[in-house]
Amino acid sequence: MSAVEEFIRDIKISDDYEGQIIHIEEIDPKEPQFDDVNHILNERLREYLDSHGIRLYSHQAKAIDLALEGNNVIITTPTASGKTLAFNVPVFETLLNDKKATALYLYPMKALSNDQLKTLISMDSELGTKAMPAVYDGDTPQSSRAGIRDTSRIIISNPYAIHKYLPWHDRWRRFFSNLKYVIIDEAHMYRGVFGSNVAMLLRRLRRILKRYGSDPVFILSSATISNPVELSNKLTGKDFVAVSKDGSGRGKKYFMLWNPPLIGDKRASTHQETVGLFVKQLHHGLHTLCFAPSRRMAELISRWAREYDNGIYRNYITPYRAGYLPEDRRKIENDLKEERLKGVTSTNALEVGIDIGSLDSVIISGYPGTRISTWQQAGRAGRGTSDALITMVAFENPLDQYYMKHPDKFFSARNEEAIIDLHNPYILMGHLMCASAEMPLTANDSMYFGDVGEILDAMSSAGILRKTPRGFVYGGSKSPSEIVDLQNISSHSVKVLCDGRLIETMEFSRACSDAHTGAVLLHQGDSYLIDELDIRQGIAKAVRQEVDYYTEALKLSDVAIKNERQSKIVNGIDVHVGEVTVTEQYYEYAVKRYEKLVGYYPLDLPPQVFESVAMWFTLPHKLHDTLLNEGKDFNGGIHAVEHAMIAMTPMYALCDRWDIGGLSTPEHADTGKPTIFIYDAYEGGIGIAEKCYEIFPELTNATIDLIRDCECKDGCPSCIYSPKCGNKNQPLDKIVAMEILKAMTLN
Repeated sequence: MSAVEEFIRDIKISDDYEGQIIHIEEIDPKEPQFDDVNHILNERLREYLDSHGIRLYSHQAKAIDLALEGNNVIITTPTASGKTLAFNVPVFETLLNDKKATALYLYPMKALSNDQLKTLISMDSELGTKAMPAVYDGDTPQSSRAGIRDTSRIIISNPYAIHKYLPWHDRWRRFFSNLKYVIIDEAHMYRGVFGSNVAMLLRRLRRILKRYGSDPVFILSSATISNPVELSNKLTGKDFVAVSKDGSGRGKKYFMLWNPPLIGDKRASTHQETVGLFVKQLHHGLHTLCFAPSRRMAELISRWAREYDNGIYRNYITPYRAGYLPEDRRKIENDLKEERLKGVTSTNALEVGIDIGSLDSVIISGYPGTRISTWQQAGRAGRGTSDALITMVAFENPLDQYYMKHPDKFFSARNEEAIIDLHNPYILMGHLMCASAEMPLTANDSMYFGDVGEILDAMSSAGILRKTPRGFVYGGSKSPSEIVDLQNISSHSVKVLCDGRLIETMEFSRACSDAHTGAVLLHQGDSYLIDELDIRQGIAKAVRQEVDYYTEALKLSDVAIKNERQSKIVNGIDVHVGEVTVTEQYYEYAVKRYEKLVGYYPLDLPPQVFESVAMWFTLPHKLHDTLLNEGKDFNGGIHAVEHAMIAMTPMYALCDRWDIGGLSTPEHADTGKPTIFIYDAYEGGIGIAEKCYEIFPELTNATIDLIRDCECKDGCPSCIYSPKCGNKNQPLDKIVAMEILKAMTLN
C-alpha cells in the first residue's frame, strides 16, 4: 500500500472524519510515448539530448517537426509534460545553423522569465551557440541594454516591456531583422482585457517586424484549453497547428473532493479543514504544496500549520507568494525541490511553470475559479511514476458546491475557453494611437487591425492623429504607450499613493469599488486603508495598516439597449445579444469581519456610464402573471436566476464573476417584458456576454442543477446569494427561481 493509499485509509477511520470526502477520482497511470523528430538535428544538439538521456515524448517530437517546417504551433499539454524543451529545440536548431538568427521569448511573469533564463544559459553554454541569452525588461540596467540589443540572440521579455520599447524599434534593427521565433509561454493567461490588449500589441510587433523583413514562427504553450487554435489566431493574427495529445508518462493519481461538514445550516471553515489536512499529510510523510486563495490566507494557513501539534513542523513549513524578494522566492523554490521543506503554502504564484521538483500531494483550498487553474495546480503533484494525491477543499460559494454535488461534471467536462475580443473599440483605438507613433498608419495596415478607415478619420478629426502623405501619425504630446495600459481599457485611471509613493494604478471604475474613501485595499499581500479618493485629480491616498476587517462596495445598475446584434429562440425564450449602455452607481460599502457584517457606510461617488455588450432574455407575460396570481415573489425569482447564472458563467468562459454584471427587472423599458441581463463589466465588452448567448441552453441547465441540488431551503451563498449584490440580496426566492427555470426548459 502506497503512502497516499495509507493516508486515505487513515483519514476515513479518524475520529474527526464526518464524511467530508465527497468523491475520489482515480486517474490511472500512463506509460510515456516516445518518438523522434523527422528532421536531422544539428550534431551538437543531438549530442546534447543524448548526453542528458533525453528521449523526446511524442508531442515534443511533433511540435519540433511542425516548427522546423515553418508552422506556427500551440502546445497544450498538461503541467510537467516538457513543453519548454519542445520550443527550445527548434530555437537552438535554428540558431546553431544560422549565426545571425534571433529569438524572442515572452513571459507574463518575471519569475518565469528568470526561471527560463537559467535553462537557456545552460543550453547555450553546452551547445556553444554563443546566443548570450538575456532578460530585457524594466529591471534591466540602462548600462546593459545597448549591449543586449546589439549582441544577444535570445532575448527574454514580457508584454509590458515590449509595449514600451516598440516606439524605439530602430534600436532593435539587428535583432528584429533576424528574428526567426517568437515564443509565448502560458498563453492561456492572455485573456479578457489583458489578452485583448496583448493581441493588439502582437499585431503592432508583427507590423514592425515586416518593416525589417522578418516573419517569425510563433510557438505558444498553454494549459489545456478548449479553443487553442482560436486563442492563438486571435492573439497573434496568424494560423496555427495545435499539439494536444500528451505523450508524457505519469504515476497513479487520486483526486479527492473534500466538502467541509455542515454545522447547523453553515459549513465548517474551509481554512481550518485545509490546515488539518495539510498537517495530517505531513504526518504521513507526504511532500505537500497547499494552494491558498489569497496572499493573506497563504500566510495564515502556514502560520496555523506551524503552530499545530506543539510546532513540530515549525521549521519545515513556509508560505510563498508574489511580493517576496526574488532571492527569498528562489530559496523557497530550491528548499522545496531538495525537500528541506516538507510543505509550502502558496498563492497561484507556484501554479505556473517554475521548477519545484516532484511532490507527493497538492491541496487546493477553494476552487480556483477555473478548471484550467485547478488542473494546473493539480499537475504539481506526481512528477514521476509514484502515486500522488490532489485534494480540493470546497468553499461555500456556488461553483465549489456545484462541483461537490456533481463530481462527474468536473471530471468529464472540457476546460473553459479563453476569450479575446478583437472588436473592443476602446482597446483598438488605444493601440492604433500607439501604432501611429511607431510608424505611419496606412491602408495596408488593415491586415493587422481590420478595416479601421472610419476610426482613423474620427481620431484625426479629434486631433489624436494627423493625416500626412505617408499616412496617419500620432498628434499628441504624451507617449501613447504611457497612456495605454495593457491591464485596463479606459485611460481614465486613478493612482494609489502611500507616503507619496505610487503603489498601484487602476481604472476609475475599479477605484470606485476598491479604492474609495474607507476601503481596505490589498496590494502584494499588504493591506492599506484608503484615506481619500480624489476623483478630480485621479488620486487615492492610502495608509499602510493591518486591519482585521475587509470592505465590499455595493452598486446599483441600470442597462439600456442600444443595438441588437443577434437574437434566437431557445425553448420558447427570446434570447438576444447586443450593445448596451450601462450605468453603475456605487452608493454604499459594507465592512465585514470574518464574514460577519459590521455595518454599512455611505459613499458619495458619481455614476459611471459606459458602453458594453450584454446577453439578455425575456420571459413571457403569461409566466409573470401566473406567478403573481399565485401570490409568489416573481421579482425575487428572477433576481435569484440572475445571480445563479452569473455564478455559473465561469464554467464556460475563462472569467471571474466580478468580470460580469447583471440586472433583472419585471418590465424593462426597452423590451416591455420581464428581462434578465448579463453584461460585460468592462467598457466596450470583452466577449463574455457573446459566450453566454452562444451557450445559453447549457448555462440554463447548469443553473438549474446549482439551485436544485443545494441543501438550503430558502437560498444561501452556495446557490443564489451574491457577495456583490447592490440590493443586499433582497428580494431572492429560490423556489420561484426553480419554477422560472423549469418554464424556460419545457418547450
